[in-house]
Amino acid sequence: MDVSTDLIALANRLADTSGSVIRPLFRQRIDVAHKQGMRVFDPVTEADKGAERAIRALLARERPDDGILGEEYGEQKGSSGYRWVLDPVDGTRAFITGRHEWGSLIALEHDGKPVLGILDQPVLGERFIGVGGAAHLVQAGKATPLKVRACASLADAILCATDPGAYFSKEQLAAFARVERQVKMTRYGGDCYLFAALALGFVDMVIETNFHAWDVAALIPLVEGAGGVITSWDGGSAQPGKTVLASGDKRIHAEAMKLLAG
Repeated sequence: MDVSTDLIALANRLADTSGSVIRPLFRQRIDVAHKQGMRVFDPVTEADKGAERAIRALLARERPDDGILGEEYGEQKGSSGYRWVLDPVDGTRAFITGRHEWGSLIALEHDGKPVLGILDQPVLGERFIGVGGAAHLVQAGKATPLKVRACASLADAILCATDPGAYFSKEQLAAFARVERQVKMTRYGGDCYLFAALALGFVDMVIETNFHAWDVAALIPLVEGAGGVITSWDGGSAQPGKTVLASGDKRIHAEAMKLLAG
């Protein structure tokens, strides 16, 4: 569906609002808490929470009938058919270690389908936007179209993943290893920023697991708008999260799915 210019403008304002909260906290000595109930260390800071509160406050004023799903404050049902899906700091581990491989994820769904996605890196001044079947990088007010690169074979591919050792099950690690053995090079670490690198045409494939809806909703319009493919490991929808396979070229996507399936 077409997304109105007003909604696109609002999404950009949400990213501006989020960035204004997060930017002053980066590389500062702020408190880092562990999310209760999580088995492994799962950090959260005031950057995560404050940015989501600010976004929700703006939506409450301007789109009170829209639903909201956010990592920090859960789901608020709406009645308009639209839902905003928020992860204000995707890559909190990178954030608290002073690295730039994180971003604010803001997605808009209509009738359950992601129709707009923003990955904003407010410190670097980079905003990746997928909407209307296209994707752009916006820097200093200039929009540059994004296009994935062609890659005919896994033997020529650069594969990325955040941290298989921490997030993959034993069986998933074995499946990942089958793909990794076939590629030219693998790089670890990056969270959502890996998908920006894919859309920019610098890497060819991202394999992840243990995602939630807020981790992936914004990435679907971005990757697809840049000409890439993003699915679950078995070729289904990536929208629920769980397993995610994103590729710049559908040929290596098909190769990887076969290897992941065993």
